[in-house]
Amino acid sequence: MKRSEMREQTFYLTFEMLFNGDDIDDLVELYNDNVEEVCDYARESFAGICLHKNEFTDIINKLSKSWKVSRLPKVTVAILFVALYEIEYVDTVPDNVAINEAIELAKKFASKSDASYINGILGACYRSKS
Repeated sequence: MKRSEMREQTFYLTFEMLFNGDDIDDLVELYNDNVEEVCDYARESFAGICLHKNEFTDIINKLSKSWKVSRLPKVTVAILFVALYEIEYVDTVPDNVAINEAIELAKKFASKSDASYINGILGACYRSKS
């Protein structure tokens, strides 16, 4: 399985978590039963996202000039959470790759304006780390 497919699984799980809570085992089992087997990367990333979602919410709220997480589309939040997890906690994924992959997810699952917003937030996050 390609890393982009693993990331997409992580996105699906994260999106579902935003609606149904963060019981990791239940959401992974639901995905396994109804879609396909969750890969190890997606399971580990999703668990990390659940663990750090308050941190990621704070980052987004701090960097966003217009919208707070509570007002953003859940698709956008899920994409941002996946990218922020990779930027902050996955050493094998370069930051620019995490940002680019988030934009690709946005192009596939969200609108053009969402992709621009995601790029802006992640770009600001990247610049603040330097």
